[in-house]
Amino acid sequence: MQLSPEGVLTQLGYHPETTLVEQFQRAAQNTPGFEKISKHLVALNDHLKNYHGFVALSNSQPRFKIKIESQDPNTIEVATQEIYKWADKYNVRLQKVQNAHTYYIVAVA
Repeated sequence: MQLSPEGVLTQLGYHPETTLVEQFQRAAQNTPGFEKISKHLVALNDHLKNYHGFVALSNSQPRFKIKIESQDPNTIEVATQEIYKWADKYNVRLQKVQNAHTYYIVAVA
């Protein structure tokens, strides 16, 4: 099942206005294999809420990002493990942002 850009944006907590739909489409086009994980982004976003994390559109790059906002080291460690487990399961290549608990989704195998 393929979700529409508006559907994914809504599930990620955005109001799907035209500029956000366009930003979403650029990020999806810039992520080879994106169609394989679109519905899984929503599930990851819901799961990461337990760890003060989320999936979002990056404002600095045409990519989707995964971010952990918790300050608790234990929570950060568990959330990071969950992110990598998800990435391994769905063959997602991540790029870690230096000095941050943020990961860009680069490609899907």
